Amino acid sequence: MAEILVVYYSRQGATAQMAQLIARGVEEVSGATARVRTVPPVSTNCEATAPAVPDHGAPYAQERDLRECDGLILGSPTRFGNMAAPLKYFLDSTGSLWLSGAMAGKPAAVFTSTASLHGGQESTLLSMMLPLLHQGMVLVGLPYTEAALSETHSGGTPYGPSHWAGGTGERALSEPEKQLCQALGRRVAQIALRLRGVDPS
Repeated sequence: MAEILVVYYSRQGATAQMAQLIARGVEEVSGATARVRTVPPVSTNCEATAPAVPDHGAPYAQERDLRECDGLILGSPTRFGNMAAPLKYFLDSTGSLWLSGAMAGKPAAVFTSTASLHGGQESTLLSMMLPLLHQGMVLVGLPYTEAALSETHSGGTPYGPSHWAGGTGERALSEPEKQLCQALGRRVAQIALRLRGVDPS
């Protein structure tokens, strides 16, 4: 089995919902399975600590999740056109994987949600790709052969799925946004299998 790791940070739930749709897409591919993980929030208060296990949702990602996966998909809400600090903090802790080359050659992809329609979806996705390039990963996007990419009026880019969530997360994912999330999961899973010499068809 090719195991695809989906790691995300979500504040109001939209990014978490996208992660579940992406995981569903992964598991539509025969021979692939999804492992979904989140990251804890960070705080300027040095006394603040997150519980060892989240109260709800996915478990927290660990270095071994990255080491064991056959592919990685990262998700984050947008913060001023960049990934959110909790995901960046987690990625900043992966220096040992970089030193060992443990992630090199694995497929990777990214996704995001934003409060505003023009809230930096594409720049956030591009910023999330930079650490993946440094890790030596093979970046996977969404080709325009995905019909939903030409049908969406809210989110969705060739760099990865995106979603316009609204200021309080009030906007539900549109059908094209959902389709693109699942398409990305399938695509990363298929490429992971091909890189292992397995025909996913």
